[in-house]
Amino acid sequence: MKLLPPLPTLPRPPGPRMSSALLGATALELAVLVGHLIAYPFGLIPERRPPHPRPTRPANTGADGPDGGDTTPHAATALPLAADDAPPVVLLHGFIDNRSAFVVLRRALTRHGHRHLESLNYSPLTRDIRAAAELLGLHVEEIRARTGHSQVDIVGHSLGGLIARYYVQRLGGDRRVRTLVTLGTPHGGTAVAPGAGIHPIVRQMRGGSSVIEELRSPAPGCRTRFVSFWSELDQVMVPVETACVDHPDLDAVNVRVTGIGHLALPVHPTVAAAILEALDAPEAGEDTATATGSSTGATSAA
Repeated sequence: MKLLPPLPTLPRPPGPRMSSALLGATALELAVLVGHLIAYPFGLIPERRPPHPRPTRPANTGADGPDGGDTTPHAATALPLAADDAPPVVLLHGFIDNRSAFVVLRRALTRHGHRHLESLNYSPLTRDIRAAAELLGLHVEEIRARTGHSQVDIVGHSLGGLIARYYVQRLGGDRRVRTLVTLGTPHGGTAVAPGAGIHPIVRQMRGGSSVIEELRSPAPGCRTRFVSFWSELDQVMVPVETACVDHPDLDAVNVRVTGIGHLALPVHPTVAAAILEALDAPEAGEDTATATGSSTGATSAA
C-alpha cells in the first residue's frame, strides 16, 4: 500500500501558548468555583449578631469632633478594651457573591486570634457602588457601637474592595477604617466581560466610569492604610495591574501574588498568611510585615 506523504506543519495561531502556570491556576480556579457553589446557599443566610452590645468606652455627646474622633453617645458604662484587642475585621464579598467566599479566610483569622469577625452580605440587586458604600458605613457604625471599638479593618474581594475604598476615600470612612485589604479589586477599572455591562454596577467597574474617576481625585489626609493583592494570572482584572492602588495621597502597599487566579485569592493559604501580617502590622507610618521598601512600593506574597 502506498503511503501518503506527511502532512505539512501548520503555522501556530498567533498569541502566547498557555503556560503550565496558567493551566495550574485555571484548574485551581475551577476547583474553587465548585467548592464555592456548594457553600454558596449557606452564605445567603445573614450572619447572626450578638443580642446585646458589648460595654463600650465613654464618649461625649454630639457629632464627630474637629479631630475626627467619635463623640457618639453610648448608654453603657465604659469598660476599657484590652490593649492587644484588635479591631473587628469586616469581610466584604465580590459581585454576585455572598459571605461564603470567606469561609477559609475566616477560619484562618479566627485561628490566629481575631475574635471580632463580621461577614456582610449586600444584595446582588445593588445597582450603585455609592449606595453600597453608604450602607457599608451604616454597618460599620453598628459594629463600632456593638463592639466598643473606634475603628475596624476591612478585607474586600473584587467589587467588595471597591465599595470599601469608596466609603473610605469619598464618604469619610478613613476615620473608621484602620486598614483596608483588597483582593483582586479593579481600582483602575477593568475591561473584562463586555457583555456583563448591562448591569449598572459592572459599568461602574469599567475604566473611565464616574466612580473610577472620583477615586482618582485628590484625597489629602486620608488616614486609612491600603494593602492591595493582585495576581498576574487574574483573568477578571484587565489589565492585571488595575488591581493595584495607584494614588499619590494614599498610604498603599501593592502585593503581587503568583500562580493563582481571581477566585482563589480569598482562599489561598499564602494570601491568608499575608493578610494576617497586614492586619497585625504596626500603625500607619511603618511598613507592613509583607512589604519591603517604602509604603507605596510593591512586594510579593507567593
